[in-house]
Amino acid sequence: MIEMKVAGIALDAATRSPIVLLRDASERRALPIFIGQDQARSIIGALENHKPPRPLTHDLFVNLMDSWEMTLERIVIHSLQDNTFYAVLIVRQGDIKKEIDARPSDAIALALRTDSPIWVMEEVVADASIPVDREADEAERRAFREFVSNLSPQDLIKRSDFRKKDEAQ
Repeated sequence: MIEMKVAGIALDAATRSPIVLLRDASERRALPIFIGQDQARSIIGALENHKPPRPLTHDLFVNLMDSWEMTLERIVIHSLQDNTFYAVLIVRQGDIKKEIDARPSDAIALALRTDSPIWVMEEVVADASIPVDREADEAERRAFREFVSNLSPQDLIKRSDFRKKDEAQ
């Protein structure tokens, strides 16, 4: 799994639909997730640390968890099926730990309000992320190509012999 942070909310140029953007720690990959208008407002409110005069839905959920001494350990965006992301809340109450199905947008809104980490399965990042830093990606590819082009068969044999010695011990 890869821990990600909310980079912000954007609007899709064609549909004008809100998108929450998650970024990995290296800021090399971004994961765009289309969300609804209400969830976008809720996420923006949490990012700006806005406290409404009366609790909105996500605030109410956090209040309920607090009242029942439950903690949101983390959220996990675990799959992508037919262009739909799926997430779970990992909630703990004492020794009891539960996974609760949730829309990613709701899970993210709750994670922001409780300062809980956002994790995304590597397969989801591989399938749906977009590169943010193409120059760094290209530099990494060039360095790898250079490394491979300078390898000789003897280098590979030496490395293989080293592993065999380790396994024998």
